[in-house]
Amino acid sequence: MRHSPYQSLENRFRRLFALRDAEAFLTWDLAAMMPPGGADSRAEQLAQLRAVQHNLLTAPDMGELIETADGGALTPDEAANLREMRVQWRRATALPEDMVTELSRANSACETAWRTARPASDFAAILPHLERVLARIREKAKVLSQALYLAPYDALLDAYEPGGRAADIDAVFDDLVAFLPGFLDEVLAHQAVEPAVIRPQGPFAVETQRQVGLGFMEQLGFDFERGRLDISLHPFCGGSHEDVRITTRYNEDDFTSSLMGVLHETGHALYEQGLPRKWRDQPAGDARGMSVHESQSLMIEMQVCRSAPFLRHAAPILAEAFGGEGPAWNADNLVRLFTRVKPGFIRVDADEVTYPAHVILRYRLEKAMVEGTMEASDLPTAWNEGMQTLLGITPPDDRRGCLQDVHWYDGAWGYFPTYTLGAMTAAQLFAAAKRADAAIEPGIARGDFAPLLNWLRANVHGKGSLLTTRDLLTEATGRPLDAAPFKAHLRARYLT
Repeated sequence: MRHSPYQSLENRFRRLFALRDAEAFLTWDLAAMMPPGGADSRAEQLAQLRAVQHNLLTAPDMGELIETADGGALTPDEAANLREMRVQWRRATALPEDMVTELSRANSACETAWRTARPASDFAAILPHLERVLARIREKAKVLSQALYLAPYDALLDAYEPGGRAADIDAVFDDLVAFLPGFLDEVLAHQAVEPAVIRPQGPFAVETQRQVGLGFMEQLGFDFERGRLDISLHPFCGGSHEDVRITTRYNEDDFTSSLMGVLHETGHALYEQGLPRKWRDQPAGDARGMSVHESQSLMIEMQVCRSAPFLRHAAPILAEAFGGEGPAWNADNLVRLFTRVKPGFIRVDADEVTYPAHVILRYRLEKAMVEGTMEASDLPTAWNEGMQTLLGITPPDDRRGCLQDVHWYDGAWGYFPTYTLGAMTAAQLFAAAKRADAAIEPGIARGDFAPLLNWLRANVHGKGSLLTTRDLLTEATGRPLDAAPFKAHLRARYLT
């Protein structure tokens, strides 16, 4: 049977997405299950698989198929799918196959080295690997810049935040840098007159922490028929729409870090599980960029699960699970514990007020490295100076400094600003959801997240990439991204 150009494209992307899913599971296995001896063969497997995907996307007739399909009779959703196909094709055709393969190998080798360098706080051991990754990232940025008519950093950013530009981010981040220090001082002064936080004392058995996390995942709406929870050095969400894998890490002295890691990754997973199944193997069925993705994880972790209504619901559950007694397990104390603001070294453990500073630092550093105004060897010093400037603290070692995140060592450059853009998006979406459905907040207070999840399914998850980021947010909230709801949320939570 002869297919139309558009149908032919759908068939090709269906195959491409199957290969992409296979790559995702190999990557998950590398982080969560693979023995160290498999690193070299896994790097080659991933490199070859990425090369096959690249060749499929850059087949000689792809451009003609896209142009011909664009002149056909398409539904609005098909037109949106074709738009996203064109974006992926344009990016792929800009990059030679050997560049994709070599970058994949460099990323895999660097990520493997990071897994041992981080706990040893050994930046010198990973520096040669990082330098190779950075050299190839610069090459990639230069090639994409010329093909897409974007600045080199913007060409990388656009892959994670479609339409995002550094000039716009600079303006938003400069505004936050001007706002946050004074606001942080106000919050710390406000906290100083509150009752002291009492930290529950462990040890907290890993299996108990796991069961607690699984229980809250179920309450939030995670579908265990299409996903699972595991352990990795750095928490993440991976897999496919139909088999979502999330991970966390455990500390027997502190259950809070793992719990919030699980809740954060569950936010990502709910988004993946809620993407439109009709378009599951097409670009239109993908998540709408990383700022929207991060908004879903930060909404669940920060907006919802650090709120007083949720923590009052969670307090007796936590106390029973861990055998906790006394004032440390009092709901009001847990509210203060989970909303405690204190500058710290670790991004994934940071509170809402200081978290943007962590992201702004990484954004500025990665932009400087991509643009060539800073080298990889300068990273530890520049990192420590930036932490001192933005948060008034200096990491005592690189494990708690520039080695803490996997992103650069795994080749994810241009990604970091989406975390804070996501926090802003989360505040705006959550405010709109509460305005739209008065049942959301009472539901959270009793552990019923269906009203919120239903709103997200209708207004965010189910849209996939059928809309642009700006249009999705405007339809859901009535306006494009605005820092005001984020600032209003911070003031309401931490100064009242």
